[in-house]
Amino acid sequence: MGTSEEDIDRLLGKLTPRARALLLDGATTWRTRAEPGVGLREVVMSDGPAGVRGQSWDERSTSVLLPCATALAATWDEALVERLGGLLAAEARRKGVHVLLAPTLNLHRSPLGGRHFECFSEDPELTGRIGAAFVRGVQAQGVAATAKHYVANDSETDRLTVDVRVGERALREVYLAPFEAAVAAGVGLVMAGYNAVNGTTMTANALLNDPLKSEWGFDGVVVSDWGAVRETVATACAGLDLAMPGPDSPWGEALARAVADGSVPEAAVDDKARRLLRLAARCGVLGEEEPPARAPVPTRRTRALARRAVAAGAVLLANRDVLPLDADRLGTVAVIGAHAARTRTQGGGSAGVFPQDEVSVLDGVRAALRGRARVVHVPGPRPDGPPPPLDTAACTDPRSGRPGVLLRMLDATGAELYAERRGGGRLLEPRLVPGAHTVEISARLRPRTAGRWTLGVAGFGRMSLSLDGRVLLDGDFPPATDDPAVLHVDPPARYAGAELAAGRDALLVARRALAPGTGRATVVSAAPPAPDTTASLAAAARAARAADAAIVVVGTTEHGESEGHDRTDLSLGDTQDALVRAVAAANPRTVAVVNSGGPVELPWRDAAGAVLLAWFPGQEGGGGLADVLFGRAEPGGRLPTTWPARLADAPVTRTRPAGGRLAYDEGLHIGYRGWLREHRTPAYWFGHGLGYTTWAYEELSVAPVTRAGDDLTVRVRVRNTGTRQGREVVQVYLARPAAVVDHPERWLAGYAAVHAGPGETVTAAVRVPARALRHWSVREHAWRTEAGRCRVLAGRSAGDLPLAAETEVVVRG
Repeated sequence: MGTSEEDIDRLLGKLTPRARALLLDGATTWRTRAEPGVGLREVVMSDGPAGVRGQSWDERSTSVLLPCATALAATWDEALVERLGGLLAAEARRKGVHVLLAPTLNLHRSPLGGRHFECFSEDPELTGRIGAAFVRGVQAQGVAATAKHYVANDSETDRLTVDVRVGERALREVYLAPFEAAVAAGVGLVMAGYNAVNGTTMTANALLNDPLKSEWGFDGVVVSDWGAVRETVATACAGLDLAMPGPDSPWGEALARAVADGSVPEAAVDDKARRLLRLAARCGVLGEEEPPARAPVPTRRTRALARRAVAAGAVLLANRDVLPLDADRLGTVAVIGAHAARTRTQGGGSAGVFPQDEVSVLDGVRAALRGRARVVHVPGPRPDGPPPPLDTAACTDPRSGRPGVLLRMLDATGAELYAERRGGGRLLEPRLVPGAHTVEISARLRPRTAGRWTLGVAGFGRMSLSLDGRVLLDGDFPPATDDPAVLHVDPPARYAGAELAAGRDALLVARRALAPGTGRATVVSAAPPAPDTTASLAAAARAARAADAAIVVVGTTEHGESEGHDRTDLSLGDTQDALVRAVAAANPRTVAVVNSGGPVELPWRDAAGAVLLAWFPGQEGGGGLADVLFGRAEPGGRLPTTWPARLADAPVTRTRPAGGRLAYDEGLHIGYRGWLREHRTPAYWFGHGLGYTTWAYEELSVAPVTRAGDDLTVRVRVRNTGTRQGREVVQVYLARPAAVVDHPERWLAGYAAVHAGPGETVTAAVRVPARALRHWSVREHAWRTEAGRCRVLAGRSAGDLPLAAETEVVVRG
């Protein structure tokens, strides 16, 4: 039986005002407080959105890893995204998690945004539709989704303190719109971001009540981002309901005292507690005993769905009759690049999980061609960037001799309190034990390459690094920020060089002292001497020249795209660009695979035979991409973000505040809207993506009159003019060139996918919701629709719209 509102009121009546107040901050980092007197158990939360990590950062607790959020939006396939949300919900149930902290509904305002991979797109309509599908999928299984980060939290620079200045109309039509869609889909929680909007921090901002709770009718919980609550009364008097993490937030006892002395109205706290109880009831942790965890989805089915998602989101940017490759006509395939063997499957930051298995592009190609063709791998030059954390392939635990590292916790005298073997050098949450003073990570290296190695340790506070007893680094490194992503997930590293001999063991020992405010994340890394760039490029070109086809994989590094900082450029670096050019010059049948979460510059894009965007494809990336490369699946993706040829061409790039403020001076005109307004041409438009067939757009029909407030159906007839079955994403845009109100030159209003065989004709019925025609009146603080002519355009991208018609918008009197 469900829990009614009357039941919740009755339970609330059993609690004193003090008890109600104490419910409203976390019991731990990931759990809310229990209240046995009313049958309330803890609500368990976990980061998302590409996987469900659970309550700990431990490589032994593995998770299913899906393609990144940008790749999901690139599918333009709500049914698939809903299924993937259901898969994550099953993972959450398996791990005892009730709330998934996803989806991220912030927008790709600037191509430099460091967290693009965790957000869906640059367009509010696409983001809202994909986000709503994600929410529906997660919540269909009794797990609550969380729409974050409310609102205008679209870049990472100074993210804890930045004050975003955005006009009322842009706020309503662009930045709030995806959250409104999530609320309409029934999302359980909304997360208030770290940033301020128009002078007020989001955890105390009036936007938490209006429009979120009042106009939209949101009846769930507004939770703070972790550590975003910095004081008690203002946040408690606003629409915030839950301060995380606990138990040392500015709420807790301080909130109870504020209620007692009248600084915070009892009614405000009652509403917050009621919402928390409502959430608990919906997640099954209020009243009767929690139902047993559901059995996980069978591994084979999970992997098949994750693999299908890779192909569905892969975007074929360019193809000069190279793809798909015919496996039966290949003798040798050269797979080139460091990213081919170590494909980057996810972005950096709090969204990270530990997948049980990861299929690289090289793995996927080898599996697809096993018994059919020879696969040669050449790593090419090392990509720019810091050395990776130690992994089991690079070291052994000096105590057991098994692959991995030895983690020890030491007391102040250096005595061992605890020890265990761990899988690698990235230890974000080493187990705390009473009396722990120092974290020590040691590993026995057996170098395959002689020369000067780069060795590093990351963390804060007192740290040292030694090799065979010789101190390489020793110092005190206090944190320069209190950003949780930096303190607990991605602390900066300090490096030292040392000569190592090939095949000769060396003992590497890193230590860091535990101190308040420094976290406990400790990362140990090592990298051999970089190979000679000229020789590496020559080897890559030789391999490509001798092969029937070449697949060269390039991408961003672990520190290039991550929570906690924005990018400073869009370059893949001179060496990776030179690698693609060298391979493409050696073999015209070269496929360049781009392994990034957001836009990058592709100065060689016209030289490669084909360019395939892989995104961060998740654990099944290599298999799904091999399906696309060899034609077992069509590349289903369409760009959710406009890609510039050069950063300098992009109309909106600024992410760095001035005087603490970041002005959204472009208003409504972000993404393709800004490109159109500035009359600039990007490398690839929003919505662009090729399949393995071709399409002709033949006819568009729309009602000659549209009444304001009514949805509009646009019918678009297309014909498959190629030789293969295919899927086309038919996109519909609106334009109001004669309007009195300022509008973007055109904006996405709806889309629908169609399938057809060779020579077949099919009609897409695209529903354009009434909201697509409305605008926010700043003068009236209300939605309005302007009467008059409206152009309706249809095509394959924001820059390729061959069909047009008009409808007359009539406003009821």
